[in-house]
Amino acid sequence: MQKHQTETIVAGQHTGYTVALAHSEEEVREAQRLRYKVFVEELGAQIRTRMPNHDIDRYDPFCDHLIVRESHADRIVGTYRILSPDAARRAGSYYSESEFFLSRLQNLRGRMVEVGRSCIHPDYRSGAVITLLWAGLAEYMVTRNHEYLIGCASIGMADGGHNAANLFGQIGPANMAPAEYRVFPRHSLPFERLATQQPALIPPLIKGYLRIGAWVCGEPAWDPYFNTADLLMLLPMSRMNPRYMRHFIRPAERDAA
Repeated sequence: MQKHQTETIVAGQHTGYTVALAHSEEEVREAQRLRYKVFVEELGAQIRTRMPNHDIDRYDPFCDHLIVRESHADRIVGTYRILSPDAARRAGSYYSESEFFLSRLQNLRGRMVEVGRSCIHPDYRSGAVITLLWAGLAEYMVTRNHEYLIGCASIGMADGGHNAANLFGQIGPANMAPAEYRVFPRHSLPFERLATQQPALIPPLIKGYLRIGAWVCGEPAWDPYFNTADLLMLLPMSRMNPRYMRHFIRPAERDAA
């Protein structure tokens, strides 16, 4: 695993938490243990990993790992991993290419950051933690002049995929990416057959993406290892809702002062 630098993009304390990039292998391991706790122990994902009780895949050594630490207990309670354009080139691909054909995003690769593996400890699923994660991502994008953000957003399949199918069917045209940015799933979810026309429950992560201006890039893919239906989200930073940009960036700048 590469050695992570001590540079921090967001530092300081906000309602008892700090947010920064992991700057040591020990912090990365702690974030991977949190991911294992959430994805495997809580949600039942079936993953291959090189270390017991850690969620580790081949992309981790190339990623920056954003972490939120609870100050009193001194433990990581939220994390997001970030794959920059240069890191994606070194890795040979984006993680989302294991689920989608990204040929129509080819021209964006030099300016496109991928995020994923977002999770929060079950005891800390409050507005403060998710706000700090989004603040860290926004700060990362702005300070490094990256123009596009992509990420797979998951919908649980415990109900057989009906809610995922209903959700996709209820996404309005304004939230769908233009045709030139559409992607195509490697393993399609048969959403037309699964849809029941019932109102969909929207996971908080997808709701957050849509609120800040992200597009859904096409039909959902089925991830058999996590047993989720995944949507590829694309956020051009030029589309980010200005109200949310001020909300995310300014608190981070204030806390870093």
